[in-house]
Parts: sequence; C-alpha cells; structure tokens
Amino acid sequence: MPAPGTTPEHPAAAPAAAPAAPNSPATAAVLLGALGLFTSFALVGGPVGLAGLVTAGFALRTARRTGTGRGRAVAGLLLSLAAVALSVLAAVLLAWYANHTQQCYRPDGLHQYVECVRRSLSDR
Repeated sequence: MPAPGTTPEHPAAAPAAAPAAPNSPATAAVLLGALGLFTSFALVGGPVGLAGLVTAGFALRTARRTGTGRGRAVAGLLLSLAAVALSVLAAVLLAWYANHTQQCYRPDGLHQYVECVRRSLSDR
C-alpha cells in the first residue's frame, strides 16, 4: 500500500534540504576588505582593513561551523590583508616624501612650492 499522498506512479518527493544559513560575517569581511583596499591610499584603509581582518576571522569560524561562506571569508581576509599592506606602504611613502621636501613647507604659494619640491627630489 502506498504512503498517503502518493501514488505508485509518483512516489513521495524527498524532503527539500533546509537552505544553508547565510554567513553574514563573510559578506561583511569582503565589503570591509574592498572598502579598505579602495581607501588605503588615503591611510583610512588600514583601520578598515583591520576591522575586515577581525570580521574575516569570525566569518571563518562561522564557515567552519555552518559549512557556508568559506570562499567569501577567505576573499575578505585577502582583501583586508592587501588593504593593510597598501595603507602601510602609503604611510611609508608619505613619510619619505615629507622628509625629503620639508624645507618647502612655507606658505609662499603653489608655484614656488612645486619648484621647491622638484629641486628637493632631483637633488637626491
């Protein structure tokens, strides 16, 4: 005798698997990493990238527990690492530039400043 609601021609369909829970920290890590990467030249990307690294850590732990969002968590981790690295590089370059052109920081006017910077950077 067939089960209720089925016929011999149409057996009962297997119950649908429950949809996987979304890994919201993974999505947040990708967004923070991308935002940090795009703002690293302005030195804002470093702190945003650090927040992305922390969020990616939570996302990886959530992915291990739920099985979803591991790719996004890794992408967020890599983007955040790149954001922090580029922000550090921008800070080093800014410090180098400021050190080599510090005698030009007088309010003489833009044209005189540009000429002073050219002379300062070409002498070295």
